[in-house]
Amino acid sequence: MTNHIVLFEPQIPANTGNIARTCAATNSPLHLIEPLGFLTDDKHLRRAGLDYWNEVDIKKHESLPAFLEYLGTRKLYLITKFAEKVYSDVDYTKEEDVFFMFGKETTGLPEEFMKEHEEDCLRIPMNDEHVRSLNLSNTACMIVYEALRQQSFPSLEKSHRYETDKLKK
Repeated sequence: MTNHIVLFEPQIPANTGNIARTCAATNSPLHLIEPLGFLTDDKHLRRAGLDYWNEVDIKKHESLPAFLEYLGTRKLYLITKFAEKVYSDVDYTKEEDVFFMFGKETTGLPEEFMKEHEEDCLRIPMNDEHVRSLNLSNTACMIVYEALRQQSFPSLEKSHRYETDKLKK
């Protein structure tokens, strides 16, 4: 099983860098749908991703239609506050590949696109009266780790020993 993170026209380099770090930690490919609001050699992007960039499978798509062609029949979930279904109520163990799409920081995903895929829209419960939205990189991390939890964290280290404990053995 592979969980993919898809960013639709991301605008803030530090968010994308932080998400790249999550992708490196979870073996999740990162898909970037252009246009991007920054250059991929941006110092803030690189700093946020630190030295993990070589560990991330990054795929760029020139547009939403180009990404959808790449996606084919694989499962896509749209993460948005305009959804009825909660992200933790979905069974992520049914599909071989799962794609989670997040909108750009300022405007989210295109409204018509969300309406066309309403049954695949998911939300994170929150107090909408006080907070407009959650941070994009926090949201991506939360969603991918819920999928991984349901999948029993495939190919991930579930425990780790202190260096001094390793030396004793």
